[in-house]
Amino acid sequence: MTAFAHRCGSSISGNLNSPDERSSGYHLLNIMSVFTTVSDSQAQTWLHNYAIGELVELRGIASGIENTNYFLTTRQGQYVLTLFEKLTATELPYFLEMMRHLARAGVPCPLPIANQQGELLNHLNGKPASLVTRLTGVSLDTPTVEQCAAMGAALAQLHVAGKDFPLQRDNERSNQWWKTTSPQLLPLLDADTAQLLQAEIKFQALHRLQDLPRGVIHADLFRDNVLFNGNQVSGIIDFYFACNDAWLYDIAITVNDWCVTATGELDEAATRAFLQAYHNVRPLLPIERGAWPITLRAAALRFWVSRLYDLHFPRDGEMTHAKDPTHFERILRTRIQNQSALQRMWVTGVTA
Repeated sequence: MTAFAHRCGSSISGNLNSPDERSSGYHLLNIMSVFTTVSDSQAQTWLHNYAIGELVELRGIASGIENTNYFLTTRQGQYVLTLFEKLTATELPYFLEMMRHLARAGVPCPLPIANQQGELLNHLNGKPASLVTRLTGVSLDTPTVEQCAAMGAALAQLHVAGKDFPLQRDNERSNQWWKTTSPQLLPLLDADTAQLLQAEIKFQALHRLQDLPRGVIHADLFRDNVLFNGNQVSGIIDFYFACNDAWLYDIAITVNDWCVTATGELDEAATRAFLQAYHNVRPLLPIERGAWPITLRAAALRFWVSRLYDLHFPRDGEMTHAKDPTHFERILRTRIQNQSALQRMWVTGVTA
């Protein structure tokens, strides 16, 4: 199969500034998510506490809508500077220590850089800030079946590597968050859309997934958070929604972005390739097959609700973008309509 997916649901727009920036795998665009501005002189002063050389260049990145991100280049290397707009200094050690743990285990993810006091977290312009290595590769708009399989294997590697990570963090965008957020959204939706939202939240409340195998999950493994060199995964980035939850939920989030057609349906060849490659690294269990259609719906609901919220209740930012919520509404409707077919879209030899 040739490339089949497309970037439906992404509202990032603009022209990349050079061929080198197009090949970086990150979105350095004319429209950037910069909530907290950092000047060159401020960055240079901040870097005095790091043993990585003097600043050469600082450029904003359109990467997500949660944090402020910059490419930061010094005389010794290339890095990504992140200023955290929501997460607090007490929350951030989970993410930074996780990335260090995974990187040391061989997962292709950024390695946080410690300052001269050995700390992974610092402050810049009144915000918690971190510096991590910048990875090579490109993000994919239209992954092939082979690339989807590589993504499945990489996700399983991440899950296995995280088994012995000692810190814990609950999923803050789970069913309780959907339930408390929906009353703010319902008055803004038409009757049919509001009914769908209420019905799906009620459905998910009846199908708790607590008995599924659990551990560290990325929880936001969209195509723009993964870098490729050819058909090999070279980098997994943006871990700041990571938490402890069902591994199947992480699989469903990823498949819902990587293995979809333009109409939101799952591409069967890509989905099977993804799942089989994952299964070859961490064998999937019968209980996970039984929960597969429900979990795909839960993953679609989570991003539909969050995109609705970001659209209707935006935060102030110098240059920001919001992503289209109707993309995940369409995916949710498709998952509901095709639930019986989804049950059969699984790896060979694992029955529910």
